[in-house]
Amino acid sequence: MLSTLTVVLPIFALILAGWLTRRIGLLSAHATTELNRFVVYLALPALLFDVMAHTHWDEIWQPGFIAVFGLSSLAVFGLTIWARRRRPLADAAIDGLNAGYANTGFMGFPLALVALGREALAPTTIAAIMTVCVVFAAAIVLIEIGLQRRARRRDLALTVAGSLIRNPLLVAPFLGALVPAAGLTLPLPAETFLKLLGGAASPCALVGLGLFLAQKREAPEGDRAVTALLVGLKLVVHPVLAWLLARFVFDLPPLLLHTAVLMAALPTGTGPFMLAEFYRREAGITARVVLASTILSVLTVSGYLAAIR
Repeated sequence: MLSTLTVVLPIFALILAGWLTRRIGLLSAHATTELNRFVVYLALPALLFDVMAHTHWDEIWQPGFIAVFGLSSLAVFGLTIWARRRRPLADAAIDGLNAGYANTGFMGFPLALVALGREALAPTTIAAIMTVCVVFAAAIVLIEIGLQRRARRRDLALTVAGSLIRNPLLVAPFLGALVPAAGLTLPLPAETFLKLLGGAASPCALVGLGLFLAQKREAPEGDRAVTALLVGLKLVVHPVLAWLLARFVFDLPPLLLHTAVLMAALPTGTGPFMLAEFYRREAGITARVVLASTILSVLTVSGYLAAIR
């Protein structure tokens, strides 16, 4: 549990920093939106571009692991959308992301290193890429379709495609993937720029989450039940499904199996919150899911690590 706490405490500290600065009036209510726009348009695209530009597929090609983590994430994502099908598609997609978007970037790497060793870093990289470039991208597509549903059917595809082409969170990883595909390397100044800008993505998103949580609002009783459902899907259903697939379907070796389950057991990352704010959807449930799943993951992740040892 101590190793899990060591990784989780900085996350709480950043959320608390945002909460305090809003409560004492250092930052206004508009800071959440502006900080989130910085993350979506600058910091996170830089991070995604940097990750893809340094990804060499021949080194991390693990089809079994990709299938286990990808299928488990997309299955939980799809199951949640079906369970929340009475909501508008854009809101249901964000709920799906709440349940299927693991915090692989901020928590995955340090936890994998401490718990499983350096050999787990390559599959952890795969999990991070799958999370931000597959699950995240699927949610963006569904949100765009949901927001454009009033358009005529023959225009819907063009409208959605145009929105996706202009979305920096999809364009950046695509352009980054072209770098290794073309056999190129980034010059040192470009790498430094991307590392500095991309490094601000997670801290700014967590501070923005704290700013949002500091705004006084009453949570309807139904929202609490939904929050509990989404947290349960993320912390219980997602890792259990990953374990079943890894153990009985793809028969992964122990290191890949435990890495897949550990990544699936991570709490909800800040991606759903960023999308909810960016598309101006209700972010209250998302903020509570991120916070609650992060707190409870100290117990669930520590329990799993104790079990496999």
